[in-house]
Amino acid sequence: MRKFLLILVLAAGVPLMAANPGFGHREYRLTVMGEYSYNNTWGHHGNLDIQALMPFNPYFEMEAKAQLSTASVYSLALQFRPKFTMPVGELFIETDVYVRAIARNQMTDYTACLGLGYRMDYVSVNLGLFTRVMSDWQRSWYTDETFVVEPFNLLYRLEVFCRPQNNPWNLSFLFSNVDDYQMERMWQPLFGIGAYVDVADHWRINLSAQCKPTGMFHLDATFYGATFRAGFTYLF
Repeated sequence: MRKFLLILVLAAGVPLMAANPGFGHREYRLTVMGEYSYNNTWGHHGNLDIQALMPFNPYFEMEAKAQLSTASVYSLALQFRPKFTMPVGELFIETDVYVRAIARNQMTDYTACLGLGYRMDYVSVNLGLFTRVMSDWQRSWYTDETFVVEPFNLLYRLEVFCRPQNNPWNLSFLFSNVDDYQMERMWQPLFGIGAYVDVADHWRINLSAQCKPTGMFHLDATFYGATFRAGFTYLF
């Protein structure tokens, strides 16, 4: 019985490794997306997203992202990701720095995280901690006023894919408290769905939608906001 189970595990694992040697993003990518968004705080607004993925080598990749919003909110994000190849999939360290200038409210929101993640063909999961610092633009440097600091917050992210991630089309489902430009408190999860399709050798169309409820962990969830994105990616 034990020999049979061992043979079964090896038979299942070998095709996965063969279909996905050196798992991870291989191409440099430039993505541009238009976005419609609504939330109870900022109302209806539109966003322009520009994102670049730079896999410098099989062991390290970096992402740079910027978002301009008609809500007078401007966001930047940098992500540094050392990677370690596993027998199936890969392990990675997630180090992110986000800066959001909320001009409408005259304040800046800084967040930084350190986490550990694992991804394979059908699943990507992250778990870590992040710190938030909020600063008022009207704060005087000559007073004793201080920044608002949240030293420890839990970060989590689970994304499940319908097809292997190197497939020419895919559909995914997301549960997380972090997205491309924001890190929310652990009791404010985001739910998302995404899809892409390769339409030519270097071109990809992206579609996604995201919903944010409030009160999720207080057993009184109500709608807070939603976002819809559409755009394209050029793969170098």
